[in-house]
Amino acid sequence: MNEETHDVVVVGAGVIGLACAWAALRDGARVTLVERDFEGDRASHGNAGGIAVSESTPIAVHGMVSKALKWLMDPLGPLAVDWKHLPKALPWFMAFRRAAEPERYQAVSHALALLNNRVYDDLLPMFDDIGATSMHYRRGALTVYETDEAFAADQDEWAFKRELGVRWHALNAQQVRECEPALAPVFRHGVFLDDWSHIGDPRRIVTLLRERVRALGARFVTGVARAIEAPGSVALADGTRVSGRRIVVAAGAWSEALARSIGDRVLLESERGYNATLPRHGIALNREVIFAERKFVATPLDVGMRIGGAAEFAGLDAPPNYQRSDALLTLGKRFLPGIDDTGAARWMGHRPATPDSLPVIGASPRVPSVVYAFGHGHLGLTQSATTAALVADVLAGRTPRVPLAPYSIARF
Repeated sequence: MNEETHDVVVVGAGVIGLACAWAALRDGARVTLVERDFEGDRASHGNAGGIAVSESTPIAVHGMVSKALKWLMDPLGPLAVDWKHLPKALPWFMAFRRAAEPERYQAVSHALALLNNRVYDDLLPMFDDIGATSMHYRRGALTVYETDEAFAADQDEWAFKRELGVRWHALNAQQVRECEPALAPVFRHGVFLDDWSHIGDPRRIVTLLRERVRALGARFVTGVARAIEAPGSVALADGTRVSGRRIVVAAGAWSEALARSIGDRVLLESERGYNATLPRHGIALNREVIFAERKFVATPLDVGMRIGGAAEFAGLDAPPNYQRSDALLTLGKRFLPGIDDTGAARWMGHRPATPDSLPVIGASPRVPSVVYAFGHGHLGLTQSATTAALVADVLAGRTPRVPLAPYSIARF
């Protein structure tokens, strides 16, 4: 056992884990971070950079299953399942289908909105403290549609999002061209998302946050967390243990095994996402663009144009299929004419996805000294500071600023 027992041990140093450590340190706690590779690549580095406060409805919507079956027919389409992984993932997919049932869909949406509607209250102070304000661009985002049919099909969801507090307005074809002249002139409709924003470099955000956490006095322990040994230690793969009065599990797609080690069940899958980043793209895009029918995005980052998307279910250990990055790049070149793909860098990352699109936040019902902060899917960066604020409330014994029942691991 380590000689010193800190107040909080945070397992995971992606954007969620680092934000939780930052919030706990600012509350005066002594914090230890455990991570297999503090400098290594992770989902926090390769995301599209969007602060997606408008994403207040779950991915599981009515009709999604039939659409998914069609997408699976395309080997490089927006959805892929490794059939060898399907037996393990089947309970997740069954729960995903249930999440689209009207009553559950409504409840999940309101729970997502509770988090997303306070994102800037929590995120802006964190960005200011770590020195990231200058790379935060509040320019909105643009969702574009090629067909009247697809735009009409989404109107009920857009209307519901407005009820949830999302600010948006529709654009006609001419307004889309005026908003983003670099787009191919094929889009008949657009939806402008007023409150969406993006950052210039996701990796840089993680680096700044890590440096700030270190400066605030956190101890860093390099190692692979294998299990939680109740009530207050984390067992590492090398046989050592790290002790803490409270343990925060923020290990992204790897969190399921840690929860299972203390008897908590969770449905968590790696929704593997791909992208290509073009450092010399030569395109003037002002904001993130979401291509509604093709299920991909393009974001003008400080480090290049990032074209990303796809959802691949193949587990944590399967090698990347970078043909998916190439397929996304082909779409990007189609809808952003003249884009330069010289030096394009391909990437794959593990989004930690729950079937209902809600993160897992709050204390374990079995071991209250363990607090969960994982499962954010596409919204890790977006919800990082808000999750950290809620975790800090739990650690400090305060009433959480958002009721945590909808995000409890007990729902599984």
